Amino acid sequence: PRLYIHAYIQEEKLRPNPRTRSLLSVFEEDAGTLTDYTNQLLQSMQRVYGAQSEMGLATEQLSSQLLEYEKQNFALGKGDEEVISTLQQFARTVGELNTLHSELASQMADRMIFPMIQFREKDLTEISTLREVFGIASDEHEAAMVKYSRLPKKKENEKVKAELVGEVAYSRRKQHQASMQYYCALNALQYRKRVAMLEPMLGYTQAQIHFYKKGMDLVSKKMDSFLVSVSSMTQSIQAQLDSEAEAMRLTQRELLSMEDTVYMPDRDSVPVNRTLIQKAGYLNIRNKTGLVTTAWDRLYFFTQGGNLMCQPRGAVAGGMVLDLDNSSVMAVECEDRRYCFQITSPSGKTDGCLILTSVSSPQWICTLNNISRQIYLTDNPEAVAIRLNQTAIQAVTPITSFERRGEGSPNPDRAKPGGVQSSSSAPEAEDLIVPGTPIQFDIMLPASEFQDQNRVGGRRTNPFGETDDDCSPESDDSLLQQVFAVRFLGSMAVRSGQTQEVIYEAIRQVLAARAIHNIFRTTESHLMVTSSCLRLIDPRTQVTRISFQLQEVTQFAAHQENGRLMGFVVEGRDWSEGTEEGEPSFSAFVFESNTEGEKICYTISLGKDIIEAKKDPKALAQLMKNMPLTNDGKFLLLDSETGDTANGGAPDEEESEA
Repeated sequence: PRLYIHAYIQEEKLRPNPRTRSLLSVFEEDAGTLTDYTNQLLQSMQRVYGAQSEMGLATEQLSSQLLEYEKQNFALGKGDEEVISTLQQFARTVGELNTLHSELASQMADRMIFPMIQFREKDLTEISTLREVFGIASDEHEAAMVKYSRLPKKKENEKVKAELVGEVAYSRRKQHQASMQYYCALNALQYRKRVAMLEPMLGYTQAQIHFYKKGMDLVSKKMDSFLVSVSSMTQSIQAQLDSEAEAMRLTQRELLSMEDTVYMPDRDSVPVNRTLIQKAGYLNIRNKTGLVTTAWDRLYFFTQGGNLMCQPRGAVAGGMVLDLDNSSVMAVECEDRRYCFQITSPSGKTDGCLILTSVSSPQWICTLNNISRQIYLTDNPEAVAIRLNQTAIQAVTPITSFERRGEGSPNPDRAKPGGVQSSSSAPEAEDLIVPGTPIQFDIMLPASEFQDQNRVGGRRTNPFGETDDDCSPESDDSLLQQVFAVRFLGSMAVRSGQTQEVIYEAIRQVLAARAIHNIFRTTESHLMVTSSCLRLIDPRTQVTRISFQLQEVTQFAAHQENGRLMGFVVEGRDWSEGTEEGEPSFSAFVFESNTEGEKICYTISLGKDIIEAKKDPKALAQLMKNMPLTNDGKFLLLDSETGDTANGGAPDEEESEA
């Protein structure tokens, strides 16, 4: 195994993965083992050199030490069979050479002791130094990334941002250079190790033969062919090292010629691939460290089947974090991090909710959404993903402005209630919503409307044309007042408001359009349900974004599979036909709530029951008798999800759980 720098740069985009770190740890362990063994072998050689009077004992110990190489548990010992067999042959030869001459001492110092000391002081010390430099560069890079990720999003200082971007690029380049030098040294050590083990023994044996001319004729003849093969082996290994070193130098030169933009975190991103069903990389996950404090941990995440897996640092394998089947994935806003997205389990519980951040968050969101649809279980997942995305693109044409809401459909007569529909079968999608109907993804509140609401006695003009005669904040005659934390997903015109199927189809088209066009961000609002109207309130300013008379809500339902999704249909009037009373029109509104959508639907149903009961005092009294009441005489359903917001207090700064 080798740490090939150019291969990992192409594969990991300048970022190491756990496989690289794990392989690096193996090389470091091997270098440590080699250092220990080298020190022991050098001590044996020095003893041979210094103990002339005990040469027999010293050579015996050296022979034993050479045999220990085979027993060393090198992590990268595979491929050393030739070295092991050669050392074993040397050990037998050393056992026979048990006499020492005075002239041999200088030969041993020059040809046996010096190469080993040079290997230890030059090569092994270089590995230790480069390891420290690599560690310092990695720490500086992590510190630079932390400083960059803490840049404020609202008031960006371009000068500070430019300085931090330059600092990140510089630290990445520095870390990259340090890692390349470190990896190259570790690669070269695998070759130098073999030469360092063989060259001293080759010199020692040749010196012995030189001094024992006629007396060692028999030994010399027996060792000639062996020494020639060892010499050829070392030359071959040295040639391989030179070739590998040249290739690595060319790779380094090519990498160093790359522009700084390659190292910058906000360089041009690659277009999102909508067919992926697998994804792996480093993400920052937010963990609670106390009641109100959180911390971000950088961990390696990857997908496996329908599960999100995580592999902590130092771990051999990863473990499951969350089951992604039928989960919800969307971008969210975080105060202390950029590029955040949230994964919520189908149950909607807090323990099944993760908040993660990554520069490549759009690709993560798209891939995880593909997995949540269980596309990976099909025979051809990529083809299914392509077909679903093409179908969604053809089914919806989203827009982000109310101004185009009034544009006509290809067949406006079909959108009017009273159109002929078959009652013997379920309605088709075209019977519920006109193909190509525009979708509104946000409820924008113009500045003039905001000013009107803050004037004394001011009244706002509803952009949908609805009136709010009974929905003013000063109205105290409402027997019901319940607030829910919701996120507006979208709204669109529909053909009819008399069936729940139109709500399910509207939810499907809104979610599909958001996924197709990468519209993942949502705005949290407070939906107030009273016995007279529905109001969507901005939690920060307490300004009513939009309101509807409860009598105008013709249909409401929660999603059958994801209970946190719900919607309702509102009836309005279309005066474009020129009629005096106007033709009825219907609009579907889709929301995601922090609680079960059935609770919101139940509250709306109760409000409509109160409206009907008000027509009969006896029915109203019976209804009030059957329901618990608050101290001010209102119906008590459950605690408000927004704390004091329902009573006009300022909302807490919290992030959405959905």
